[in-house]
Amino acid sequence: MKVKDVMHKGVDWVSPDTPLTELAKLMRAHDIGCIPVGEDDKLVGMVTDRDIVCKGLASHGFDPGRATARDVMTEGIHCCREDDDLAKAMHHMEKLQVRRLPVINKSKRMIGIISLGDLSRSAPNDMLTETVRSVSAHH
Repeated sequence: MKVKDVMHKGVDWVSPDTPLTELAKLMRAHDIGCIPVGEDDKLVGMVTDRDIVCKGLASHGFDPGRATARDVMTEGIHCCREDDDLAKAMHHMEKLQVRRLPVINKSKRMIGIISLGDLSRSAPNDMLTETVRSVSAHH
């Protein structure tokens, strides 16, 4: 099975200057826990709901009314390709201990995201169990 057969399609990204309040509203409206961040036509990071809380709200002197994606995003981004074998993407998620991976096409354009939720509907149970165990392990 290939990543493209399992991934969530139609994912958008935001700029690093997007206000944090807008990010939170997007997450709520789309019932998602992360939003990719792009600049100059390249993915540069990811903001998760956990980033907003741990890197933002829990920080001393943090002003959520003035904060942007750049202030809380995890820089650098790992991706998989739409034609990758699903097992390869799952191994990548395990190694990185991430719950989601952006999916790019041959032109290096983001075309979707693959998440543990997507895997739960399609991956073989033994592979899924190992991936969830590895991703969820304490760092």
